[in-house]
Amino acid sequence: MNMNKLSPGLLGTKQHFDILDGLRGIAAITVVVFHFMEIVYSDYSKNFVGHGFLAVDFFFCLSGFVIGYAYDNRIEKMGVLEFFKSRIIRLHPLVILGSVLGLLGFFLDPFGGPPATYSLAKIGLIFLSSVLLIPYPVMPDRWFNLFSFNAPAWSLFWEYVANIVYAFVLCRLSRGWLIVLAILSAAGLTYVGYHAGNVMGGWGKDTFWHGAARISYSFLAGLLIFRFQLIIKNRLGFVGLTILLLAALMMPHFKWNWLAEVLVVLVYFPLLIALGAGAVLSPALKKICVFSGNISYPLYMTHYVAMWIFAGYYNTYKPGNAQLTLVVIVGTLILLGFAWLAMVLYDIPVRNYLNARRKK
Repeated sequence: MNMNKLSPGLLGTKQHFDILDGLRGIAAITVVVFHFMEIVYSDYSKNFVGHGFLAVDFFFCLSGFVIGYAYDNRIEKMGVLEFFKSRIIRLHPLVILGSVLGLLGFFLDPFGGPPATYSLAKIGLIFLSSVLLIPYPVMPDRWFNLFSFNAPAWSLFWEYVANIVYAFVLCRLSRGWLIVLAILSAAGLTYVGYHAGNVMGGWGKDTFWHGAARISYSFLAGLLIFRFQLIIKNRLGFVGLTILLLAALMMPHFKWNWLAEVLVVLVYFPLLIALGAGAVLSPALKKICVFSGNISYPLYMTHYVAMWIFAGYYNTYKPGNAQLTLVVIVGTLILLGFAWLAMVLYDIPVRNYLNARRKK
């Protein structure tokens, strides 16, 4: 479709669900704390936020809901190409920034191993794969992450896959067929949870296809919540829903842990999305929710370079609990500040520039 035939409304953005935006920020902050703590405690049962990785499944479910809400009634008019342009402009600037930060961290990490163990050609290829979101798990000292310079990008890879499938298939399917696919995906996720003992895979070479199981169900569940308008009116508000979200991300590990994780993803998170979409936001908390939502993606995509540095620091100095607590708290606050700067000085200007050129 030619750009001169597109109305400004088709390229605009719809009103946000502020409480859901706020919850996305809470989930992103929890991911940061989880990544700090998993370096300290390889045994997740000792980690007070040992289920923080489930925040990714919450992101996937929220994404399905938001994509349906934002594009179901206009993707046919705007066309697949314009849909892809919208998603790339929204997502990819921070994919690139995260890759650049990862590359800089690799060379400048004061505690890490010598970069000389990898040739410049190999480093260049790893960096290029990160920028282009092409999985390339070749660094054993980084546990064969799909994206060695910016580990969280694995979920963006699957987000892109889901967007492609949505544009070519899901947007055209009836609700009945979506239910069938969701049931099959739920079975797949349950199988993964049972055999792996958890649903935290997808980020590395050995669990690559676990990522497909995680995004398949959660994205479909979010899309179904929108299609069926399963919005539950309630007065829980942002604070109440934050408590419910953190209850899942901070739940303890126990004998039937894999089943609990599966049920959280299959039932609990879709319920939270339905409640979040129907909750009433206190005016006093609106700015907090807006800030939380805005900062969530920049924080998620820029924080991991600090984790590699922190890992080197922790393994070198073995700080005590008091010092460790201070490092994690101050580190999280610094990462929030850096994410805000990345958003204000880079992400928003770049997206504004690209959107301006696109609309000409």
